[in-house]
Amino acid sequence: MSHPPAEDDLTNIRVDQFLPHPPAKVWRALTEPELLVQWQMPGAENFRLEVGHRYRLTSVPRPNARFSGIVDVQVLAYDTERMLSVRWADADPANPADWTITWTLEQEGRGTRLFLVHEGFDPDDPAQMMARKIMDGGWRSHVLQALGHTLEQIR
Repeated sequence: MSHPPAEDDLTNIRVDQFLPHPPAKVWRALTEPELLVQWQMPGAENFRLEVGHRYRLTSVPRPNARFSGIVDVQVLAYDTERMLSVRWADADPANPADWTITWTLEQEGRGTRLFLVHEGFDPDDPAQMMARKIMDGGWRSHVLQALGHTLEQIR
């Protein structure tokens, strides 16, 4: 029995992006609150790099994707300059979003290969599939562009 390639796995989003900046600099953009606010949702200024830390992000509500616009975030794990994993859950318990987002950094030449895995989508739930479609595009176009712009500003 053959398995479909990972890109066809509807339970997650996978993004692979080369950034022309060293891992230490990319790590700063992923973990320093004053940098996070430049490319993440409002509330990112409350991030702390400690396992178990909780904070809240706010965005635009999207009823068609059953998203309240408020995300409860918890830091799950990290390995300095290599990996950061957080849980994102919709603040409204009636909404199904309960996701794990993991950033992995690998040095590539003078730059960094940044991998994002956003897991936990339910392929049988149309609202979750709508959320996956919206967020897949959002991560690729908006978020990683904003991260790249932020990295350009760091000296």
